[in-house]
Amino acid sequence: MTEKKETKKRNNKIINLDSILVRPHVTEKATVSSENNVYVFEVTRDANKFQVKEAVEFLYKVTPIKIRVVTIPSKNIIYRGKKGVKPGGKKAYITLKEGDKISIV
Repeated sequence: MTEKKETKKRNNKIINLDSILVRPHVTEKATVSSENNVYVFEVTRDANKFQVKEAVEFLYKVTPIKIRVVTIPSKNIIYRGKKGVKPGGKKAYITLKEGDKISIV
């Protein structure tokens, strides 16, 4: 049976820690930074540093040293002559201490 841990937000909503980290943000820059123990994850729009830290500790059993949360703005695009919007989001840079690893498959 899987164990689910929950955390409370300020407006008394309850969130599962499993749902805070959406997916690893796999790019060339993120791959290079993972060699320096900095991992990048896409997170939900309403997540903050403290919730990201709790989620990383719960899911990967490592303690982050530093967490930076960055908001990605949405952008207007034109694709094949049609206007559209590329959705924004949020991502978190998670720094771990030497020797700790997160395996992203």
